[in-house]
Amino acid sequence: MNKLPIDDKEFFRQATVKICGSLDISKALRNTLAFLRGYLPADGLAMVVYHPDEDAVETVAGVLNPGTDVLGLKIGIDQAYKTLIDQVYAQPHQAPQIRIVNRMSEDALSAPVARSVGQSDASCLQLRLRLEGEILGILGILNSTGIPFSQDQGGLVETLNEPFAVALSNYLRYRQVLKLKDRLADDNRYLREELRRAAGLEIVGADMGLKGVMDLIRQVAPMQSPVLLLGETGSGKELIANAIHDLSPRQQGPFIKVNCGAIPGTLMDSELFGHEKGSFTGAISQKRGRFERAHGGTIFLDEIGELPLEAQVRLLRVLQDKEIERVGGTKPIKADIRVVAATHRNLESMMAEGGFREDLYFRLWVFPIVIPPLRDRMFDLPALVSHFILKKTQAMGLSRTPSLSPTALERMKSHSWPGNVRELENAVERAIIMNPEGPLSFEDMAPSHPLNERSPSVSRELESYGLDRAMAEHIMSVMRLTGGRVHGQGGAADLLEINPSTLRQRMKKLKIPFGRKATYR
Repeated sequence: MNKLPIDDKEFFRQATVKICGSLDISKALRNTLAFLRGYLPADGLAMVVYHPDEDAVETVAGVLNPGTDVLGLKIGIDQAYKTLIDQVYAQPHQAPQIRIVNRMSEDALSAPVARSVGQSDASCLQLRLRLEGEILGILGILNSTGIPFSQDQGGLVETLNEPFAVALSNYLRYRQVLKLKDRLADDNRYLREELRRAAGLEIVGADMGLKGVMDLIRQVAPMQSPVLLLGETGSGKELIANAIHDLSPRQQGPFIKVNCGAIPGTLMDSELFGHEKGSFTGAISQKRGRFERAHGGTIFLDEIGELPLEAQVRLLRVLQDKEIERVGGTKPIKADIRVVAATHRNLESMMAEGGFREDLYFRLWVFPIVIPPLRDRMFDLPALVSHFILKKTQAMGLSRTPSLSPTALERMKSHSWPGNVRELENAVERAIIMNPEGPLSFEDMAPSHPLNERSPSVSRELESYGLDRAMAEHIMSVMRLTGGRVHGQGGAADLLEINPSTLRQRMKKLKIPFGRKATYR
């Protein structure tokens, strides 16, 4: 150590810059130690905090030459030491504020910490760090050079009480914020699982009627690619979007749902992209939009076909540049999001009519997933009914779960379920309300197969269909689901599990049109 001439004010200023110069407490103490070595023998710094509720002291921050950090080391204490340190903390204004300890192993207050950091033979300057009349901890400046500390050096260090105390206070508060953040994240994970169970978000039929869909989900979930979910209203598109999010690397991030058909056109831009204060009448403060809130997670755009053309242009920019711009804003904002969109509409027909942008369509059509309607997955009906009975029984607070009548399932299988799983859930709830004790018979549910809804003459005509006509009807229903798409993942050939060329040849034979202009009604 080369002793430097001391200007008290300049020393205090430079030391304060070092002590409070970094949010990283270890880096700040390393810089401070290097600075102090120009004025006194010092080869280590440590901040020690007392935890009376844990019967421990902790070196919350510190550094020892040649640059070894001492961070978060907790040391258990016995009753004798607890009594000693209680006296120190109970009398914050008692002199002396600074203590010189020539050999730490021989000092009752210093010995436990000295042993833990391997500095039993070192001498030490101890400064009680006070802030607003309260002792926050103790600063130790360690010296193993054999050169003793002087009273003048002790007085010099004592002038640094306030910056050291402020740095310790800020670090303890910052650490508490991090603990609360971790606890909040853990609570959010727990609550998300509880809500998922309460809302019945587990996918019933994942190993049966939805097995093909689940295979596609597992393929695409780890990726960052956009996903487009296609299926009738009530078929469970939001459930599938949730599954994609939960199986992705973004599962700890937010899952933001947007019903594109439920937001008024005049508020669409503000809701999706946010706005700046004063950007329009009523914008009294800055507001983050749904895309900005989804940063680091997934945004689910339900009923994407309802999105106005103006909003489609801005969505295209989000997909292309991963940036958004608030209404009234001048600077782009990075948006680290994954887009999952869903629709029950035929987007190709909408493109032909000018209601949906072609460039956006092809941006979204990266990985389409077709969700089959309930009538095409009747194997799942018993499991779905049992699931909804249990869910509704719990929601209504019933003491026992009602049973099904022997004919209930057959009656339900004769229904075509135009409202799909959502209609089934409502039917179960209605049946429980009408007969909470059970058994549930669903007698109010009339069969609604297409054969029963048509006139007798049409019924006879349908009954006379041969195999080719039945096959044609089935192929056209699948083509409707895929929006007329034959090949590729999620296309009609994929769903029918046949070669695309074979499917086209069969469609030609059955006189089923295909191509961009074909429609399937």
